Amino acid sequence: MGWQVTDGKVEYMINPLGLDEKAPRFFWRIRSDERNAVQSAYRILVASTAEALGRDEADMWDSGKVASDRTTHVVYEGKPLQSEGRYYWKVRSWNGEGAASDWSEAYFWTMGLLARSEWKGAWIGRRAEPNVELQPSPYVRKEFEVKGTIRRATAYATALGLYELHVNGRRIGDRFAPGFTDYDKRVQTQAYDLTPWLTEGANAVGAVLGDGWYSGTVGFLGNHLYGERPFFLLQLNIEYADGLRESVVTDAGWRAAKGPIVYSDMIKGETFDARLELTGWDRPGYDDGGWERPDVRAGYNGLLTATIEPPIRVAETMKPISIRRTEQGTYIYDMGQNMVGWTELRVRGARGTKVTLSHAEMLNPDGSLYLDNLRVAVQQDHYILKGEGEERYEPSFTFHGFRYVELIGFPGEPDLETIVGKVVHSDTPKTGSLRTSDAMVNQLISNISWGQRGNFLSVPTDCPQRDERLGWTGDAQIFARTASYNMDVSRFFAKYMLDMIDCQQPSGAFTDVAPDAGWIRHKMWNTRLNWFAPDNAGWGDAGVVIPWTLYLMYGDTRILATHYEAMVRWVDYLRTNSAELIRPDYANYGDWLSIEADTPNEVLATAYFAYSAKLLSRIAGAIGRKEDEEKYACLHGDIADAFRREFVSEDGRIRGGTQTVYVLALQFELLTEELRKLAIRHLADDIASRGDRLSTGFLGVGYLLPALTDGGRLDVAYDLLTQEEFPSWMYSIKHGATTIWERWDGWTEHNGFQTPSMNSFNHYSLGSVGEWMYRYMAGIEADPAAPGFRRAIIQPRPGGRLSSVDASFDSLHGTYESSWTLEPDGAFKLRVRIPANASATVRVPGSRIVADGQAAEEGVASFELGSGTYLFESRLDG
Repeated sequence: MGWQVTDGKVEYMINPLGLDEKAPRFFWRIRSDERNAVQSAYRILVASTAEALGRDEADMWDSGKVASDRTTHVVYEGKPLQSEGRYYWKVRSWNGEGAASDWSEAYFWTMGLLARSEWKGAWIGRRAEPNVELQPSPYVRKEFEVKGTIRRATAYATALGLYELHVNGRRIGDRFAPGFTDYDKRVQTQAYDLTPWLTEGANAVGAVLGDGWYSGTVGFLGNHLYGERPFFLLQLNIEYADGLRESVVTDAGWRAAKGPIVYSDMIKGETFDARLELTGWDRPGYDDGGWERPDVRAGYNGLLTATIEPPIRVAETMKPISIRRTEQGTYIYDMGQNMVGWTELRVRGARGTKVTLSHAEMLNPDGSLYLDNLRVAVQQDHYILKGEGEERYEPSFTFHGFRYVELIGFPGEPDLETIVGKVVHSDTPKTGSLRTSDAMVNQLISNISWGQRGNFLSVPTDCPQRDERLGWTGDAQIFARTASYNMDVSRFFAKYMLDMIDCQQPSGAFTDVAPDAGWIRHKMWNTRLNWFAPDNAGWGDAGVVIPWTLYLMYGDTRILATHYEAMVRWVDYLRTNSAELIRPDYANYGDWLSIEADTPNEVLATAYFAYSAKLLSRIAGAIGRKEDEEKYACLHGDIADAFRREFVSEDGRIRGGTQTVYVLALQFELLTEELRKLAIRHLADDIASRGDRLSTGFLGVGYLLPALTDGGRLDVAYDLLTQEEFPSWMYSIKHGATTIWERWDGWTEHNGFQTPSMNSFNHYSLGSVGEWMYRYMAGIEADPAAPGFRRAIIQPRPGGRLSSVDASFDSLHGTYESSWTLEPDGAFKLRVRIPANASATVRVPGSRIVADGQAAEEGVASFELGSGTYLFESRLDG
């Protein structure tokens, strides 16, 4: 393959619509089979028409030939971009010898409505039904005429709540738009190219509205947290071939009605009465004479911002693996995988027959659905038949966490074709692949991935089944690095950072949950909880940890600059609310759900204070704030000194004596070299005293194996990874887990189910060990000196009972691969692949190293390599 430019993106997206970023960034990749392939220059052309671009006429921006190896985050520097502008671009690249590639294919992006004044529509909805707790989903519609040939038709839409857009009988867009935000602060808008779906003459546009996170039930916080009922906003701008323009907007002239969705609630499920279907409502010519005028909202004071997050989609369809008839005459299906989404039903029966689909993660000992852990959530969907042949049903505005489905009231004898499971999550494409010689480790890898898929739905939720499903910040930050290996979460976490910023407190404190959704008020007023801490260590620190993670994994300096002042306010808040740099002990969560190990809150909080200061120093350096870099580096050093004075004895013992206090002190660089050696010994001794078992909770678990490995105890790290007795990752796998459990003791042979008040079986936090498996076991690591995998560090650490690992990571620059095998006689082989225009430092374990068939110099185990595929051999026999 020659020198080729591929995979062009704008703001991490392929041909995005409706951006409001006025200086968007370009991304592309280089393809070349040659070793050491390096870009020496690039040139970008941007034009306002495809025809001009085809003639190489860049009327918007011609970057000129830029001497640079950069292929990511190249900022647009052309003429000002206009509202609704459509822009076409292409790029060419020169290799290290100065040979130019062909131009890439033509890509494009469009801008949205850039000024609030350009939104002309009104927010419309439907008045609430009196004395009805769960409201029916409103339907709204409008017919209009297209008076000629359309050049371009673009719809801009959003909702306070959720919406499904319909045009001329076709459902447009993705699920759960516009996503979960703090609606008091902002709502995201979506853009749709409707040019192919409109016709000259009569047309119809409409929407079905859902309560969603706006007016529906949010976690255990109740409903109507932001508003009483949903509202819809749409502006359809039509540009004709002759240059004329017109708009169709939501206003009092639309029509509204209730339909077959009796209610649809995120937490309480859905009832759909097919007898009430409004056949043809979204097509022109439908008789809406019986419909009402919509309820028009006076306005909305939050921000209207273009969608950042990836869309929520049905990613996979799963067939059940078994069906069992119960004594009650119901049928219980096993999907074979704990998943998130819903069930699609196929059914025939008499009009008025009601079929219920009930969902659960686990079964009770008697084989019935285990529902106790749902608290007040109702994971049931009810379908009432219209009685017209085969009917198909799936819900619209709810989702469930489940492995088992109970079919209740089904007319006839169902089979394995009666239902299918729809797997639903934010569309974060898979980037990581990891497979080992050990089946149980492979199952752990799968469980981690499925836990992420199930809980990354607009925000990183803590669990997908009970009445919670909130964006807990502590869970998100400890898992962010694992998540970034598994999937492309660049946009997902960029949006989540806006959620965190939107609910940052006037004091500078970041919150426990984002979007807030009323959590702060609930926590501060709930005397039963007695959780009055104004901040929580490891939770608020997500406001620094997550941007740093995005910088490491994607090379994104813009997110650092955008949120820099917010991060400074957080660290300054911590300093202000500390006594001689020692944080107070009021944290509500601590090392949440640790097992028989109580980490002192003040130790944990001071360690995280130091970590945020350390990261803020590095962030300041990354964006050129040299004085702040030194300032916060000194602060980290001062906190470390205070930490040692207050908590660390001369023999290296740390107050609390838990695995987590040692792990955090080691990973956050709080100890002298001598104390590090002692701390590693104490950590290993504690693990050994527990029978080679861990005790860490949410905040300690992600750093446990890295701390051991960095401390020279790779053997202990592998022992913990593959430990099969309780508590361990493998214990749940031995007992059938297909996702990560919330608690180590969620279910045990001796005690059965833990307290049902908090016992999720799909909760990704303890799966943060995935980071260690990619970075250490497989050895694919980002180099902070060249972030975003412009350069990688490939340093696998074989050990334990594993004889092989095959790993890959699809970075912004291309795919890195690290695959190793270890024979019983100590023969080690490592295959490495480095993508074009990237490089890696490869560190080979063992002795007698052979690189691509050539013996390396004695003592040389580190290799600086450009792109290509390489094979190394060595001996690990002592």
